[in-house]
Amino acid sequence: MRVVGDETTSDRSLLAGLFVADYDKLVRLARLLGDPGDAEDVVQSAFIRVYRRGRLRDPAQAGAYLRRTVVNLTRSAWRRKQTARRHAAALAPDEVSDPDVAGQLAIRAAIAALPRRQREAVVLRYFADLSEAATADLMRVSIGSVKSYTSRGLARLGELLAGSPS
Repeated sequence: MRVVGDETTSDRSLLAGLFVADYDKLVRLARLLGDPGDAEDVVQSAFIRVYRRGRLRDPAQAGAYLRRTVVNLTRSAWRRKQTARRHAAALAPDEVSDPDVAGQLAIRAAIAALPRRQREAVVLRYFADLSEAATADLMRVSIGSVKSYTSRGLARLGELLAGSPS
């Protein structure tokens, strides 16, 4: 192992391997948890943080730390955007003629309308395909809380989507 400054070549190769293996999944996760336009920036920031903070020392935990960093950065970006939206004038969205696009936008809008914890539980369980235990660990709550958030989130999604034209 060759040391360059306080970086090692094994850290770089592990980071490159994680990037190739997990980048697309992490971008999808960030898109569903927060603003789709911020997803790639959030994931890139997460990779930088993981690398700079030396979290690659334990390769078995690097992927989990990376996911948690993406969730936390997405939360922060979401909060900043919500604050900005509260202070900005509301603009009406343009009408969408493609039914598939309209349906996707309705689903994204419904997911975005969920309370943060419900949104996270639903996205992590059903879009990121994590187990209840992995979701609980990532959200730092109990498995029972994940079940509750997921149940309430799915019920609310059903209500929101039943009321939307698609």
